[in-house]
Amino acid sequence: MIRINLLPHREAARKARRQQFFTTLAGIALLGGLVVFMGYSIINGYITSQVEANDFLKKEIAVLDKQIAEIATLKEKTQALLQRKQIIENLQRDRSETVYLLSELVRQVPEGVYLKSLKQDGLKVSITGYAQSNARVSSLMRNLEASPWLEQPRLIEVKAVVLNGRRTNEFGMTFVLTRAPADDGKAKK
Repeated sequence: MIRINLLPHREAARKARRQQFFTTLAGIALLGGLVVFMGYSIINGYITSQVEANDFLKKEIAVLDKQIAEIATLKEKTQALLQRKQIIENLQRDRSETVYLLSELVRQVPEGVYLKSLKQDGLKVSITGYAQSNARVSSLMRNLEASPWLEQPRLIEVKAVVLNGRRTNEFGMTFVLTRAPADDGKAKK
């Protein structure tokens, strides 16, 4: 016997395809939603990680800025201390200059020359005095030129005056005091 199916098979096949289509569509939508959610989660994780890294860097930068400010303060203090040290060393070195100056003047002033005033401005020294003759003033200049501590004598003026009833010469002169060689502390060792 032959069997004939009079049921609407095309309608059943269409219904089956439609159901399969909607099932596939739902699966694809679910899969698409899952991919979007995963992408969002991964990107959000990267963003969170980067924000944390940025926060960490900001904290470290703040710490380094404080350290830089401390270093700048320390440099200023160090510079001030070095300047003070230099001033103290200069004072230490220069404290004997007056002794050298007076000692050297005693040696270099020839007989017949009398000093009236002595003024020191830094290394420049100005003297005024009396001499019995112009030759004695010249002798004083030669002596100052030959001295290891005194240099560049320059005669300002010589004029004849009467002092205590005697004719004498009044003179003004400048010269430069040579600095004592700096001790580095190496000579003491």
